[in-house]
Amino acid sequence: MGTVTLGVSIAVPEPYGSQLQQLRAGFGDAAAHGIPTHVTLVPPTEVEAERLPAIRAHLAEVAAAFRAFPMRLEGTGTFRPLSPVVFVRIVEGAEGCTRLQGEVRDPRGPVSRELAFPYHPHVTVAHGISEEAMDLAFASLAGYAAEWSCDGFALYEQGSDGVWRKLREYPFGTGATGVPAQPGSPVDQAAGTAGPAGVRPS
Repeated sequence: MGTVTLGVSIAVPEPYGSQLQQLRAGFGDAAAHGIPTHVTLVPPTEVEAERLPAIRAHLAEVAAAFRAFPMRLEGTGTFRPLSPVVFVRIVEGAEGCTRLQGEVRDPRGPVSRELAFPYHPHVTVAHGISEEAMDLAFASLAGYAAEWSCDGFALYEQGSDGVWRKLREYPFGTGATGVPAQPGSPVDQAAGTAGPAGVRPS
């Protein structure tokens, strides 16, 4: 059956998701339109396609036992010089993200994998572009803020064109086996399941 490249993440809901995606593209990050705005739970991981049913069942089980938690973004940070990334900081909800990714990556489960760096939840807004452009991203979004209730996560697959597409959503606390993704472009699918509560973009 071959292999597929999967990722698990919390989608940043609209209007924030598209707003940050457009800003990322404007800073010169060519990958922006192929990457819905998100908080990573499991980074890109190549797996045997035959493992998908077990992975989906595991994600549904994790989601069923989890509860919604508040998320708030505020200001910017960077991993430079260790990694060429500028991000919007998570000032509320980081603990929930950390606990959730730990359960998703449970060593006893089908999504077990080691991380190259300690887990640090964030929302990337620039990656691998010029230092000047990353400086601009860092400064431009210093006053950015947004908040919402995180009530689920999603499984994504990276296509041969490099674009990430949502395979299935996993709402918290439902006991369901996962909600199939609705038709639409990767940008359309960037929205989460919860509506926005407030935003103060700079």
